[in-house]
Amino acid sequence: MTVRRRLAPIVAGLALAVTGCASQGVPMDSPSARPPFQTTSPMPTPNAGASASVPPVRWQAILDDLATRKVPADQVTLVSAESVTFNDGSLGCPEPGRMYTQALVDGMRVQVKAAGKLYDYRFGNTNTPKLCERR
Repeated sequence: MTVRRRLAPIVAGLALAVTGCASQGVPMDSPSARPPFQTTSPMPTPNAGASASVPPVRWQAILDDLATRKVPADQVTLVSAESVTFNDGSLGCPEPGRMYTQALVDGMRVQVKAAGKLYDYRFGNTNTPKLCERR
């Protein structure tokens, strides 16, 4: 048996394997072959028993932050407070160009109203509020 005859089945098998792996006319790097790129963080997920009361230390932290914004404490009213699990360290309010820890963060979302304006505060595992200002 010649070398050609011995290699013929191997070459045919390789050719079949290569054509079987080829895409069906769609380039592998085309946008339709990839899932879409996510550019924003998903919204926080409410925990069981989502409605919550604001601990006094956190309420004071919100009032202190609003005072730096020239909002009198007697004008502040609670709109909602809920315990949430945030998808990452951005607390559901990412800022462009910033990096965040990629871990679930148990926290709280507190919305207050003052002088006709809604303020959306987020807390992670500390009592320091983060004002979420959507751009």
